[in-house]
Amino acid sequence: MSPLPSETHPRIIVRAVVALALLLGWSAASAPASQAAEGEGTERQAAVAVRGGDTLYSSGIRCTVGFNARSGSVLYALVAGRCAQGAHTWYADAALTVPVGITAGVSFPGDDYASIRYTNTAVAYPGEVSLGPGHGVRDITGAAKPVVGQSICHVGRTSGHRCGTVQAVNLTVNYGGGVVVHGLFRSTICSEPGDAGGPAFSGSTALGIIVGSGGNCSSGGHTYYQPVTDWLAAYGLSVY
Repeated sequence: MSPLPSETHPRIIVRAVVALALLLGWSAASAPASQAAEGEGTERQAAVAVRGGDTLYSSGIRCTVGFNARSGSVLYALVAGRCAQGAHTWYADAALTVPVGITAGVSFPGDDYASIRYTNTAVAYPGEVSLGPGHGVRDITGAAKPVVGQSICHVGRTSGHRCGTVQAVNLTVNYGGGVVVHGLFRSTICSEPGDAGGPAFSGSTALGIIVGSGGNCSSGGHTYYQPVTDWLAAYGLSVY
């Protein structure tokens, strides 16, 4: 699947060294459960809710949900494509006892997005983003392409809820080893290892999902995102 066209903004080639630790943060078999039921059974599963910013698990893999989306009555999680490669069945807990869905599509490289189709109706999938412990949730009601100068916030699994502005759009990033991803945008917000996959938004509008970074939150840095409109166009989805 190809990225969105870029007729109005010339493509900028960025030879960026994307933080490898940030990408490797997607896979950690020893990762703790975030909002997981500790046992089996419909009653316990009914108490589980998977939002943007939460973690889903597969065998030896964990991915952060960027946003929830839908096609009619069918619900999906939007996750980074590099993270979801090779995974089929997904769970709400690290012990893999609460199944929630299966991989529906992956596009990487070229793009960096994937979708997971939710199959467990005993689990709730709100159209919200979790802002982290003690910070509540943000209701997401729409999606849009980012605009340079626009205010933006993101939620990283490590660095938490941070805000800044959109610096550039329609970037091509070289991940190294011949792996190139097109159509990304960049913000002034820093990221840390483990933040990949986190949701980025402006108010109640979904903008993108963290796919890489430069620098860190101690010395200063910036973050790259795959625009969420790419997911929605590719898979025929909408946020809710």
